[in-house]
Amino acid sequence: MSDFATRRRMMVDTQVRPSDVTKFPIIDAMLSIPREVYVPPEKREAAYMDGEVALGGGRVLLEARSFAKLLDALTIDTDDLVLDVACGHGYSTAVLAHMAAAVVGVESDAEMAEIAQSNLSENNIDNAAVKDCGLAEGAASEGPFDVIVINGGVEVVPDALLAQLKDGGRIGAIMMENALGRAMIGHKQDGKVSWRFAFNATAPILPDFQAATAFQL
Repeated sequence: MSDFATRRRMMVDTQVRPSDVTKFPIIDAMLSIPREVYVPPEKREAAYMDGEVALGGGRVLLEARSFAKLLDALTIDTDDLVLDVACGHGYSTAVLAHMAAAVVGVESDAEMAEIAQSNLSENNIDNAAVKDCGLAEGAASEGPFDVIVINGGVEVVPDALLAQLKDGGRIGAIMMENALGRAMIGHKQDGKVSWRFAFNATAPILPDFQAATAFQL
């Protein structure tokens, strides 16, 4: 385990800090949460590599740099209620729970949702819970939320999800256009969400977030 602790610190020192992420709550959370616990057992040796970690079914754990920069741009506070979309095996939910008041993770893969909840419980993270439901559904009954984090690429963000964001709230997503991606932060004011560019990043497009394809002859 000490070996993983060393790798965790190296990940923060070589992938996170050099990306201009220096806020103490993010650094502290990423040093505290054992990333290797939240990936499939056969992927544990790859948990701290510089890149995405495959979770199966076309899903990935975002690279540490992109995830940290997204958290940095969202400015999460200790009293925030957070919706964590596509939480995979629960890593993002665990990190967010270390920073916020409470987190609701949503996962459309029933097996992943069960693994994520089990991982959170086994690591005594009691201010977070995972729902097994469609990613675009979110968790309206638990909201509205101060912050929404989408862990993957999106072409469109469904209105049903934006409706779960509080006025004054923030949403972070990696908008994909072909192979190019940009992390964007949306701010909700007077019921409308305005987006601004945060940094360049890419991620596989999540189910439920593809743009409708126009039929062509």
